[in-house]
Amino acid sequence: MVGLPRGSVWRHPTAAHRGPRLHARTPAHDALHELVALSRALFDAPDEDEILRLAMAHVVAAGPYSAEAGYLEVGGDLVPSPRNGAQALAVGRRVRELAGQDGKVTVVGRRWGRALGLRGPGRLHGYLVVTSHSRPTRAERSLLALLVRHTAAALSVAFAHRRQREDALELRRLREERTALQRQLISVMAELGYERAVHALMADVAASGGGEEAVTRALHGLTGLPALVEDRFGRLRSWTGPGRPVPYPEPDPVRQDEMLHAVARQAGPVRMRDRLITLIRTRGEILGVLALVDTQDEADEHTVLALGHAAASLALELTHLRHLAEVELRLHRELADDLLAGTDEASAYARSEAVGHDLHRSHYVVVVQWSNRIADDSFAQTVSRAAVAVGMRSLLTRRSDQVVLITGDRPHARELYDAIARETGTRSGTIGVSTPCDAVGDIPHHYQEAQRALDVRRHSRERYGATFFDELGLYRILGPGSDHRELETFVHEWLGQLIDYDSRHHAAMVKTLSRYFDCGGNYDETADSLAIHRSTLRYRLQRIRDISGHDLANVEDRLNLQVATRVWKIVLGGPG
Repeated sequence: MVGLPRGSVWRHPTAAHRGPRLHARTPAHDALHELVALSRALFDAPDEDEILRLAMAHVVAAGPYSAEAGYLEVGGDLVPSPRNGAQALAVGRRVRELAGQDGKVTVVGRRWGRALGLRGPGRLHGYLVVTSHSRPTRAERSLLALLVRHTAAALSVAFAHRRQREDALELRRLREERTALQRQLISVMAELGYERAVHALMADVAASGGGEEAVTRALHGLTGLPALVEDRFGRLRSWTGPGRPVPYPEPDPVRQDEMLHAVARQAGPVRMRDRLITLIRTRGEILGVLALVDTQDEADEHTVLALGHAAASLALELTHLRHLAEVELRLHRELADDLLAGTDEASAYARSEAVGHDLHRSHYVVVVQWSNRIADDSFAQTVSRAAVAVGMRSLLTRRSDQVVLITGDRPHARELYDAIARETGTRSGTIGVSTPCDAVGDIPHHYQEAQRALDVRRHSRERYGATFFDELGLYRILGPGSDHRELETFVHEWLGQLIDYDSRHHAAMVKTLSRYFDCGGNYDETADSLAIHRSTLRYRLQRIRDISGHDLANVEDRLNLQVATRVWKIVLGGPG
């Protein structure tokens, strides 16, 4: 018997007892006694493998059971026990299908089978697959559940002990690494002086062009502490060293501003909870935050010195990157302004290639206006971030109280509207989108289309949202700025298929539709004016529905068709 206390003697339940017997022992009492002894053995086992082996070997103590298979969770996968039987392959597939839940398992020759999860706090340690020739009684199932709980608890304890040992080893390794780094720094101090060495290292890092990651890597190497860079809004840009939170916490704008002001009022780094924080700034403007995670309060004057040099190096790097971004943004804006005003194609293509934008594809013009925001640089940057977030590669500029984008491919305007609403915290904005533009010289006209779409949306019942010019229907030709080309486009959209049909078949479908509207939809008057029979008119109107795809019974279609026939007949001169 495994796991009995030292010095005790195990007796079979049927063996004769010496001395007086106060109570008769039952199989259930013996099973509980054996499970208690097994429980002690489980908690004394050296590792998880031995715990699972003991549970499989002594599952018979709970009733008429057999242990078909056992599994331990390792690195997100279920690793089978070496003691698994011949049915392990099929059983293993079934256990993985359960995805962490208990469930039935079918084994040939066994009437009853279950896969029982060995669960600890917040995780699954493994499975114990148990079968029986007969259906267990309620008492036997209770004993089995007790064995499973004890096995899982023993696995939890073993897992916790192993994690403690691993954490201790990792802490020891980190401390040894830090000690080695400090000894190396002492050597450098002896030869050149610590401050000179740190300054030279940070200068080399800045010259390498590695950015924030190179600086945090060097700072972590100098101090042995995790180093990180956040932007001024609290979003993580770089982290070097252990302990990085995943996911990184979302910043609280109010608390972030309070922290920036608190650090800005102090000279040098400031300790806040477990972090030593300094600001990255130039000419009084805060560009970001550099910090060391110092949970053991180990920072000394050398750590503070290294942090200060790293912040100075990062300030130069981030200032340089900002200047480059500003130059690129200015070039983008100048090109976008010239395209909206009208410019020659050769110059436009050359300049677009220089700024990395392909103008040879079809483009759309997108106009963005938010009722509570001035179209300043801050709002333009908000729109730019939102456009990038929804996959729009654009040239961006500002016009009056609007932000204008020239973007390739059909833009995700409604996703852009939602993204800007999230950034600004309000949905009181409108977006207008032009039809596709295939020539650089047509961009000014498509800019007017985008403005028209925005204006129509702003004066509609649902004034906030995104509208495409090609969705406006009749409103495309209403209002100031309408020209002959828009009239032709409108007529072609609603009557184009009928006009083509009349031309190919020498028919009069458009004329019939126009006369039908002129007669107010009266069949008899329309048939008389066309000198055709009423049934012929009915046939033509059905053909008009089939050819054009528009339904005369639909109020919107009927209105657009009637206006289109009037424009076709009066403004465009009818046939031809």
